[in-house]
Amino acid sequence: MDKKAMYHLTYGLFILTARDGEKDNGCIVNTVSQVTTEPNRIVVAVNKQNYTHDMIVKTGVFNVSILTENSKFDTYKHWGFQSGRDVDKVEAITYQRAENGVIYLAEETNAYICAKVVSATDLGTHTLFLADVTDCGVLSQDASVTYSYYQKNIKTAPAAADKKKGFICTVCGYVYEGDTLPDDFICPWCKHPASDFKRIE
Repeated sequence: MDKKAMYHLTYGLFILTARDGEKDNGCIVNTVSQVTTEPNRIVVAVNKQNYTHDMIVKTGVFNVSILTENSKFDTYKHWGFQSGRDVDKVEAITYQRAENGVIYLAEETNAYICAKVVSATDLGTHTLFLADVTDCGVLSQDASVTYSYYQKNIKTAPAAADKKKGFICTVCGYVYEGDTLPDDFICPWCKHPASDFKRIE
């Protein structure tokens, strides 16, 4: 089975943001879909290892910023390759705050969606949140980035891979150094499994 076939599904990349007390945070997600128009509802799947996941479980409120083809790789690194448990992701970042109190990104994005959780479904590694859209707005007419476009045009091969021996994540570029990659290894950056790694030749 070639799991890279999944990359050809037409889904995008988004910055999912949440707020708990005075703490703002966000992460990159690739599964956001509108499921009904009356009422206007979306679903978002979030990895349980993400700090943003825990904030949404606690508060029931989140925003989605829709990334565009003009987005930069550094944006994905900032929001996707580090944890809000360890760093303040909104420090030195330009953002807007919606009426629900949660931030959204107005740069490198074309729209934002504010949502309130209706229900949560346990999917094992992820939680699928069903949510009412409480507000939304268009920010630009730039094309939304798809996962395929990201893989072909935005993601860059890390220079570190040229100097290291081991295995590289084909999704985000994280390098695992070692002769053997554990079968149960999970990428610390993008949370993808060992099957998405290839040996560095």
